[in-house]
Amino acid sequence: MSDTHEHKAANKQPTRRIMLVLLLTATYMIAEAVGGFVSNSLSLLSDAGHMLADVAALLISLFAFKIAARPPNDKASFGYHRAEVIAALFNGLALIIVSFFIIKEAIERLFNPAEINTGMMMTVAIGGLAVNLGALALLHQDKSHNLNIRGAWLHVLSDTLGSIGVISSGLLIHYFGWRLADPIASIVIAGLVSYSSLNLIFATLRVLMEHTPEHINPGAVLEEILSLPDAIKVHDLHIWSIGPGKVALSVHVMAEQGANYDRLLCDIQQVLVCKFGIDHATVQLENRCPAPDKACHTT
Repeated sequence: MSDTHEHKAANKQPTRRIMLVLLLTATYMIAEAVGGFVSNSLSLLSDAGHMLADVAALLISLFAFKIAARPPNDKASFGYHRAEVIAALFNGLALIIVSFFIIKEAIERLFNPAEINTGMMMTVAIGGLAVNLGALALLHQDKSHNLNIRGAWLHVLSDTLGSIGVISSGLLIHYFGWRLADPIASIVIAGLVSYSSLNLIFATLRVLMEHTPEHINPGAVLEEILSLPDAIKVHDLHIWSIGPGKVALSVHVMAEQGANYDRLLCDIQQVLVCKFGIDHATVQLENRCPAPDKACHTT
């Protein structure tokens, strides 16, 4: 089976789950928007705003999956895997922007608390919480190894926190008349969402800057290669992420004179795959140079 077919098969189930989450989110977004306007609840409207951002984020995620499934070509020799990383970056930035406007509106309401229909507010929020919990469950399986899904999952998590905040503030307003609970809940939720979004943004930037993936220790890779027979020196070791779940490596390995290159190359590749999960590696083997020069010269 080719890499393209494997990648399409790997993306098939996440794509279906995202489509289902998109349908649930878009449907209930309308209910929350209507409920927010009728009840005059800022936190409920904020939650509807989150859901609107979710719909856009999920559409972007689906589009990114379609792009990433394209096979490599002459112009994109690694393929289009980074489309998913760019989608995750966009989603993180969108959440920051949405959070800013929610905080801005909430600060204004701190000085001018509004009358709120808490019954409708909590009823709609409870329904939203149920929808969000279902969406979180659908996306949970793939969020740990795919930045694109993680971005979508964070959007839904922000909605879940929003629903909890709306319900909590509704209870405080209904039983204690504390109308400030509505804008305060909005500010707390927006702050939590911003924090998670910044983590997502930094994670995507590390991929785009070709940093070594956090779960791989370059020193450990170097030590494992040097522990192999006939490998005496390693230099120009580079490890980076092509896209979600796809790690690439290139390295130069100096071997003893007379070493069995085929066996050494096979041993290196086996170590990289079995111990570090790196199956896209370019290994350059070099003869040990008897001269002190940096490079060997032939006549």
